[in-house]
Amino acid sequence: MTSRTNFVTSLTLVLAAIFFVGIVHAQPGPRNGRGAGGGSGGERGQDERHTEDHKVFQFLLTNHQKIKRDVKVLPNGVETLTESDDPVIAAKIKEHVKWMQYRVEETKPIRRRDPLFAELFRHTDKIKMLRVETNKGVRITETSEDAYVVKLIQAHAQTVSSFVENGFEEARKNHPVPLGKASDVLNDSEPVIANYGKVVKLPDALHQPRDGGKIVVDVTKGGKPDELNPAIEKVARFVNIYRGAGKSPAKVEIAIVLHGDATLSVLNTDAYAKRFETKDNPNLDCLNELHKADVKIFVCGQSLIGKGATREEVVSYSNVAVSALTSLVNLQEDGFTYIPLAK
Repeated sequence: MTSRTNFVTSLTLVLAAIFFVGIVHAQPGPRNGRGAGGGSGGERGQDERHTEDHKVFQFLLTNHQKIKRDVKVLPNGVETLTESDDPVIAAKIKEHVKWMQYRVEETKPIRRRDPLFAELFRHTDKIKMLRVETNKGVRITETSEDAYVVKLIQAHAQTVSSFVENGFEEARKNHPVPLGKASDVLNDSEPVIANYGKVVKLPDALHQPRDGGKIVVDVTKGGKPDELNPAIEKVARFVNIYRGAGKSPAKVEIAIVLHGDATLSVLNTDAYAKRFETKDNPNLDCLNELHKADVKIFVCGQSLIGKGATREEVVSYSNVAVSALTSLVNLQEDGFTYIPLAK
């Protein structure tokens, strides 16, 4: 068996994580060659396999509590075992992996809206995997000689475990890319979030950003419906200050809690446009950039429901919390410094 065949066969478990996603955008299909999509360009269409794949994903999400998963972290990757005692579920996992193998062979990445999975697919040439199919599922050893790709592999394994634990709730989320490569090194003029929150680099000024900062930003004020909420952009500035305004980048954890008049900033485009009679939601691009920078976004569930919205209308990368109160109290107990932004 050639090394290419070994790689293609074993890489399928990377894609097996996607069986927990309810919406599929890829174009699998039993054709020869690279297909009409020309690789990654064919993600938006559907073909004769799309509907069946969607059913399999929904089935596995629905039955996530019957799936068992063990992960062993290795110095250069992970070793995982994903199984089910239910033979029907085990068969569905194997069916999914079969079609994921086709997608790898045809170079058709999926779930590219999720930053972690999009980044993982950019480095498949550096991943080595050994796949062994068991009676109840799949065992895989996934490794890399590249330290950054090892971080991607381990973050991916953790995300898959979250899919198994939380099902649909986790599948609606995006997942951040771990630091360790380009995102860790900034030049003198390049912020992490380029289009929002501009900063000036001051390498010799006092009170340089320090590693280990933890900030929770309390946002209550809304903005004009057809404009970006200024408070949300200020959070982008906080990110850029820590990562690009000092002498060297500093690691920081930032969470944003939206409630009051800022609550509806996290509605998806359709829900927001319908409610405010706008073309789109002007906050989403900045919020998505914050998410990709690993900012945790929480919206108050009490405010959300009180304003007549639903959890299903919230964008996938925002987490619905029981309340702003509990979020702010819990995060401060976890060591986060409270920063209120009323405007």
